[in-house]
Amino acid sequence: MKLMKFIGLMAFTLTLILSNSVIIAGVVDPDCNVEKATKSVAMKATVGVGGRCKPVEAATDMGKNALGIEDKGPIEKKRKKDDGLAKKALD
Repeated sequence: MKLMKFIGLMAFTLTLILSNSVIIAGVVDPDCNVEKATKSVAMKATVGVGGRCKPVEAATDMGKNALGIEDKGPIEKKRKKDDGLAKKALD
């Protein structure tokens, strides 16, 4: 009886860990470049499953990098610029 509870608990824990890693993996925005987009398209053509970098996103990311534009998420947009003690200590 205790062994069945232990196995059930382990199965539940493993399911929880794997589902969290899948959920978190989709949130991150990859920094795409030409090399990553090319590999993704080649994998899509041969295997049938490609990566997350598409040529359009690679062009967008590389254009933003060339111009020095940074994407800010909702958290970074709401943060105020910190000119506190740490900044003064560096000066």
